[in-house]
Amino acid sequence: MAPRKIIIDTDPGQDDAVAILLALASPDEIEVLGLTAVAGNVPLALTARNCRIVCELAGRPDIRVHAGSDAPLKRRLITAEDIHGKTGLDGPPLPEPTMPLQAAHGVDFIIETLRREPAGTVTLCPLGPLTNIAQAFLRAPEVAGRVQEIVLMGGAYFEVGNVTPAAEFNIHVDPEAADIVFRSGAPLVAMPLDVTHKAMTNPARVAAIRAIDRAPGRMVAAWIDFFERFDKQRYGGDGAPLHDPCVIAWLLRPDLFAGRRINVVIETDGKHTTGMTVADWWRQTGRPANALFMGSLDADGFFALLTERIARL
Repeated sequence: MAPRKIIIDTDPGQDDAVAILLALASPDEIEVLGLTAVAGNVPLALTARNCRIVCELAGRPDIRVHAGSDAPLKRRLITAEDIHGKTGLDGPPLPEPTMPLQAAHGVDFIIETLRREPAGTVTLCPLGPLTNIAQAFLRAPEVAGRVQEIVLMGGAYFEVGNVTPAAEFNIHVDPEAADIVFRSGAPLVAMPLDVTHKAMTNPARVAAIRAIDRAPGRMVAAWIDFFERFDKQRYGGDGAPLHDPCVIAWLLRPDLFAGRRINVVIETDGKHTTGMTVADWWRQTGRPANALFMGSLDADGFFALLTERIARL
């Protein structure tokens, strides 16, 4: 079977970086057509920089990286330096990237790629706010019908919010964009906090990655060391969830996940609930399903896959 063609839309972020490495380590199953950077965890200049750093770490300076949207559709940008550090990839020192940033805007790249490739053959993998994807659908509405699937990290139901009591960060940053994407009619798979919080690091899992003892393995372990500190302090556990790699892991091993096809709408006007993914898990509304909303994960299988693939780099 030919590798699945994907575009990774991302705002690295240590966990975004691990997701990118997982995809680039899996060329038999995944063909990365390009990366589009979006403002989210840190501003756009840094996310575009970080995309290129990760590609070079993976030995793939040939990957096309495009800078996309620098702000949400209607709101001021909210960032997460308190979690990811001032660069988004804080931890060990990182060299400046030498590979070029592509001239074309990330939204234009998404539109042009979906128009060029046969319909139903390109999967979009958003790991951050959905601004770029929404912009593409606004500028060229027909391309939503050409998408094979959108597999995204975002939202929450049972786990509620991680940036407000009701909202997960990616959706909260640009709820209007998320609303457009969830109403687009494109096939959707959502990795909410309900499943990503089961992709929890612990000392043994990080030690296995560190034991790879090559640059990508050492860097992933060091990024996790930095990234964990926030969750350990807030929640009192011995690790932190690797949210974004769940997107790529699902493409590689969907058997590791379980969820339900349900209706999901995005709250854009709530006084206390803006950015909430109103997930009809119990199918009470009668609204048609628009997303496969994941709820559970084989965490041991997930970390075995991640460790094995990072060792290939």
